[in-house]
Amino acid sequence: MIRRLTHTIALLLICSLTLVGCRGEYEILPVVSNELNIPHEDYKDLRGFYLLNEGNMGSNKATLDYCDLSTGVYHRNVYAEANPHMVKELGDVGNDIGIFGSKLYAVINVSNFIEVMDARTARHIGMIKIPNVRYIIFNEANGKAYASSYVAPVKFDQNARVGYVAEIDTATLEVTRTCNVGYQPEEMVIWYDRKENRQKLYVANSGGYMFPNYDHTISVIDLNTFTQERKIDVDINLHRLRKGKLSEDSNGPQELIVTSRGDYYDHPSRLFFIDLKTDQVIDTLSKAVTNLYIDYETEKAYFYAVDWSYNTQQNTITYGTFDIRTHELTSTNFIKDHTEEDIRIPYGIAVNPINKDIYITDALDYVTPGDLRCYGKDGYLKWKTDTGDIPGHFAFLYHK
Repeated sequence: MIRRLTHTIALLLICSLTLVGCRGEYEILPVVSNELNIPHEDYKDLRGFYLLNEGNMGSNKATLDYCDLSTGVYHRNVYAEANPHMVKELGDVGNDIGIFGSKLYAVINVSNFIEVMDARTARHIGMIKIPNVRYIIFNEANGKAYASSYVAPVKFDQNARVGYVAEIDTATLEVTRTCNVGYQPEEMVIWYDRKENRQKLYVANSGGYMFPNYDHTISVIDLNTFTQERKIDVDINLHRLRKGKLSEDSNGPQELIVTSRGDYYDHPSRLFFIDLKTDQVIDTLSKAVTNLYIDYETEKAYFYAVDWSYNTQQNTITYGTFDIRTHELTSTNFIKDHTEEDIRIPYGIAVNPINKDIYITDALDYVTPGDLRCYGKDGYLKWKTDTGDIPGHFAFLYHK
């Protein structure tokens, strides 16, 4: 049961009615480094990447790993080494990670804060307290960060309050404004509307605490006034939100891509395309998509699906790619050497922006260390390594 609780929001809530995140007295995990079989390549300005391990809810075992591509060494639990003075390291459930400027931001969901570190050293800089915080996104135009928050405690509640998005000043690390959105908001996208000469923030609302009455909307926020101006009706239990097809002049996206997790019974998980000029759904890909990573240079989206069904009591696991311009599936499995059979629960995905290696993490049983696998762009396994518990979220680090 614990395996499934961690994998989906609705199930995860069942065992977590009274949990409160903290940095209590727990054993500090040691740093472990191992050399990878990485061929010498020119990664240009790319130094490596961080991998945030969620840790099972209630275990206070979120950890941070770092893969140094220049040396070919993978370091597990680098936060502990960089911050020996921090009690219980990162806290409970690492849900998202990102780099903006010289800072690294790790969203620690159940512990109700965002940990801010130096991006090069992973040393603690500060903490931003936000209740039940979910995801973070950054705005180059104004130097702000935006974090989605469920706000409500971790429990099923038909009367739960709506969530909000918090605006964060990345210089002071202070929350400057909040904007109410839908129920249990998830991922976000920022878009500059050239016609109206203003920026908008799109937020996928899940309503995960409202089962079976899920939310089914995307909130649209005017970033000047920081108010919700409207909602777009899409489908139930929305989650991932990405920029889709780019305009021909490369001045930004023309579309959004959003995933629906369905209801795990008879309402299927699907993927939707939204025209940013009209804020209308214009196409649907009838395919379950749990997580995806878009390589905008090739305009190809890589995805995997772990599609749980209460009816069959089983997961259906698939991998594939689709063209973000045509919306057509281009592959039903980007892994070509059949090693996907060794992956128990795919949990994170990223594509190396330089050589197009594909990184896939495996959560295994959700309670023991997972692993990270690197596939070449030809779909063949190049190397693998152990990680922390429930590895899920990537952030690429550059020299500049």
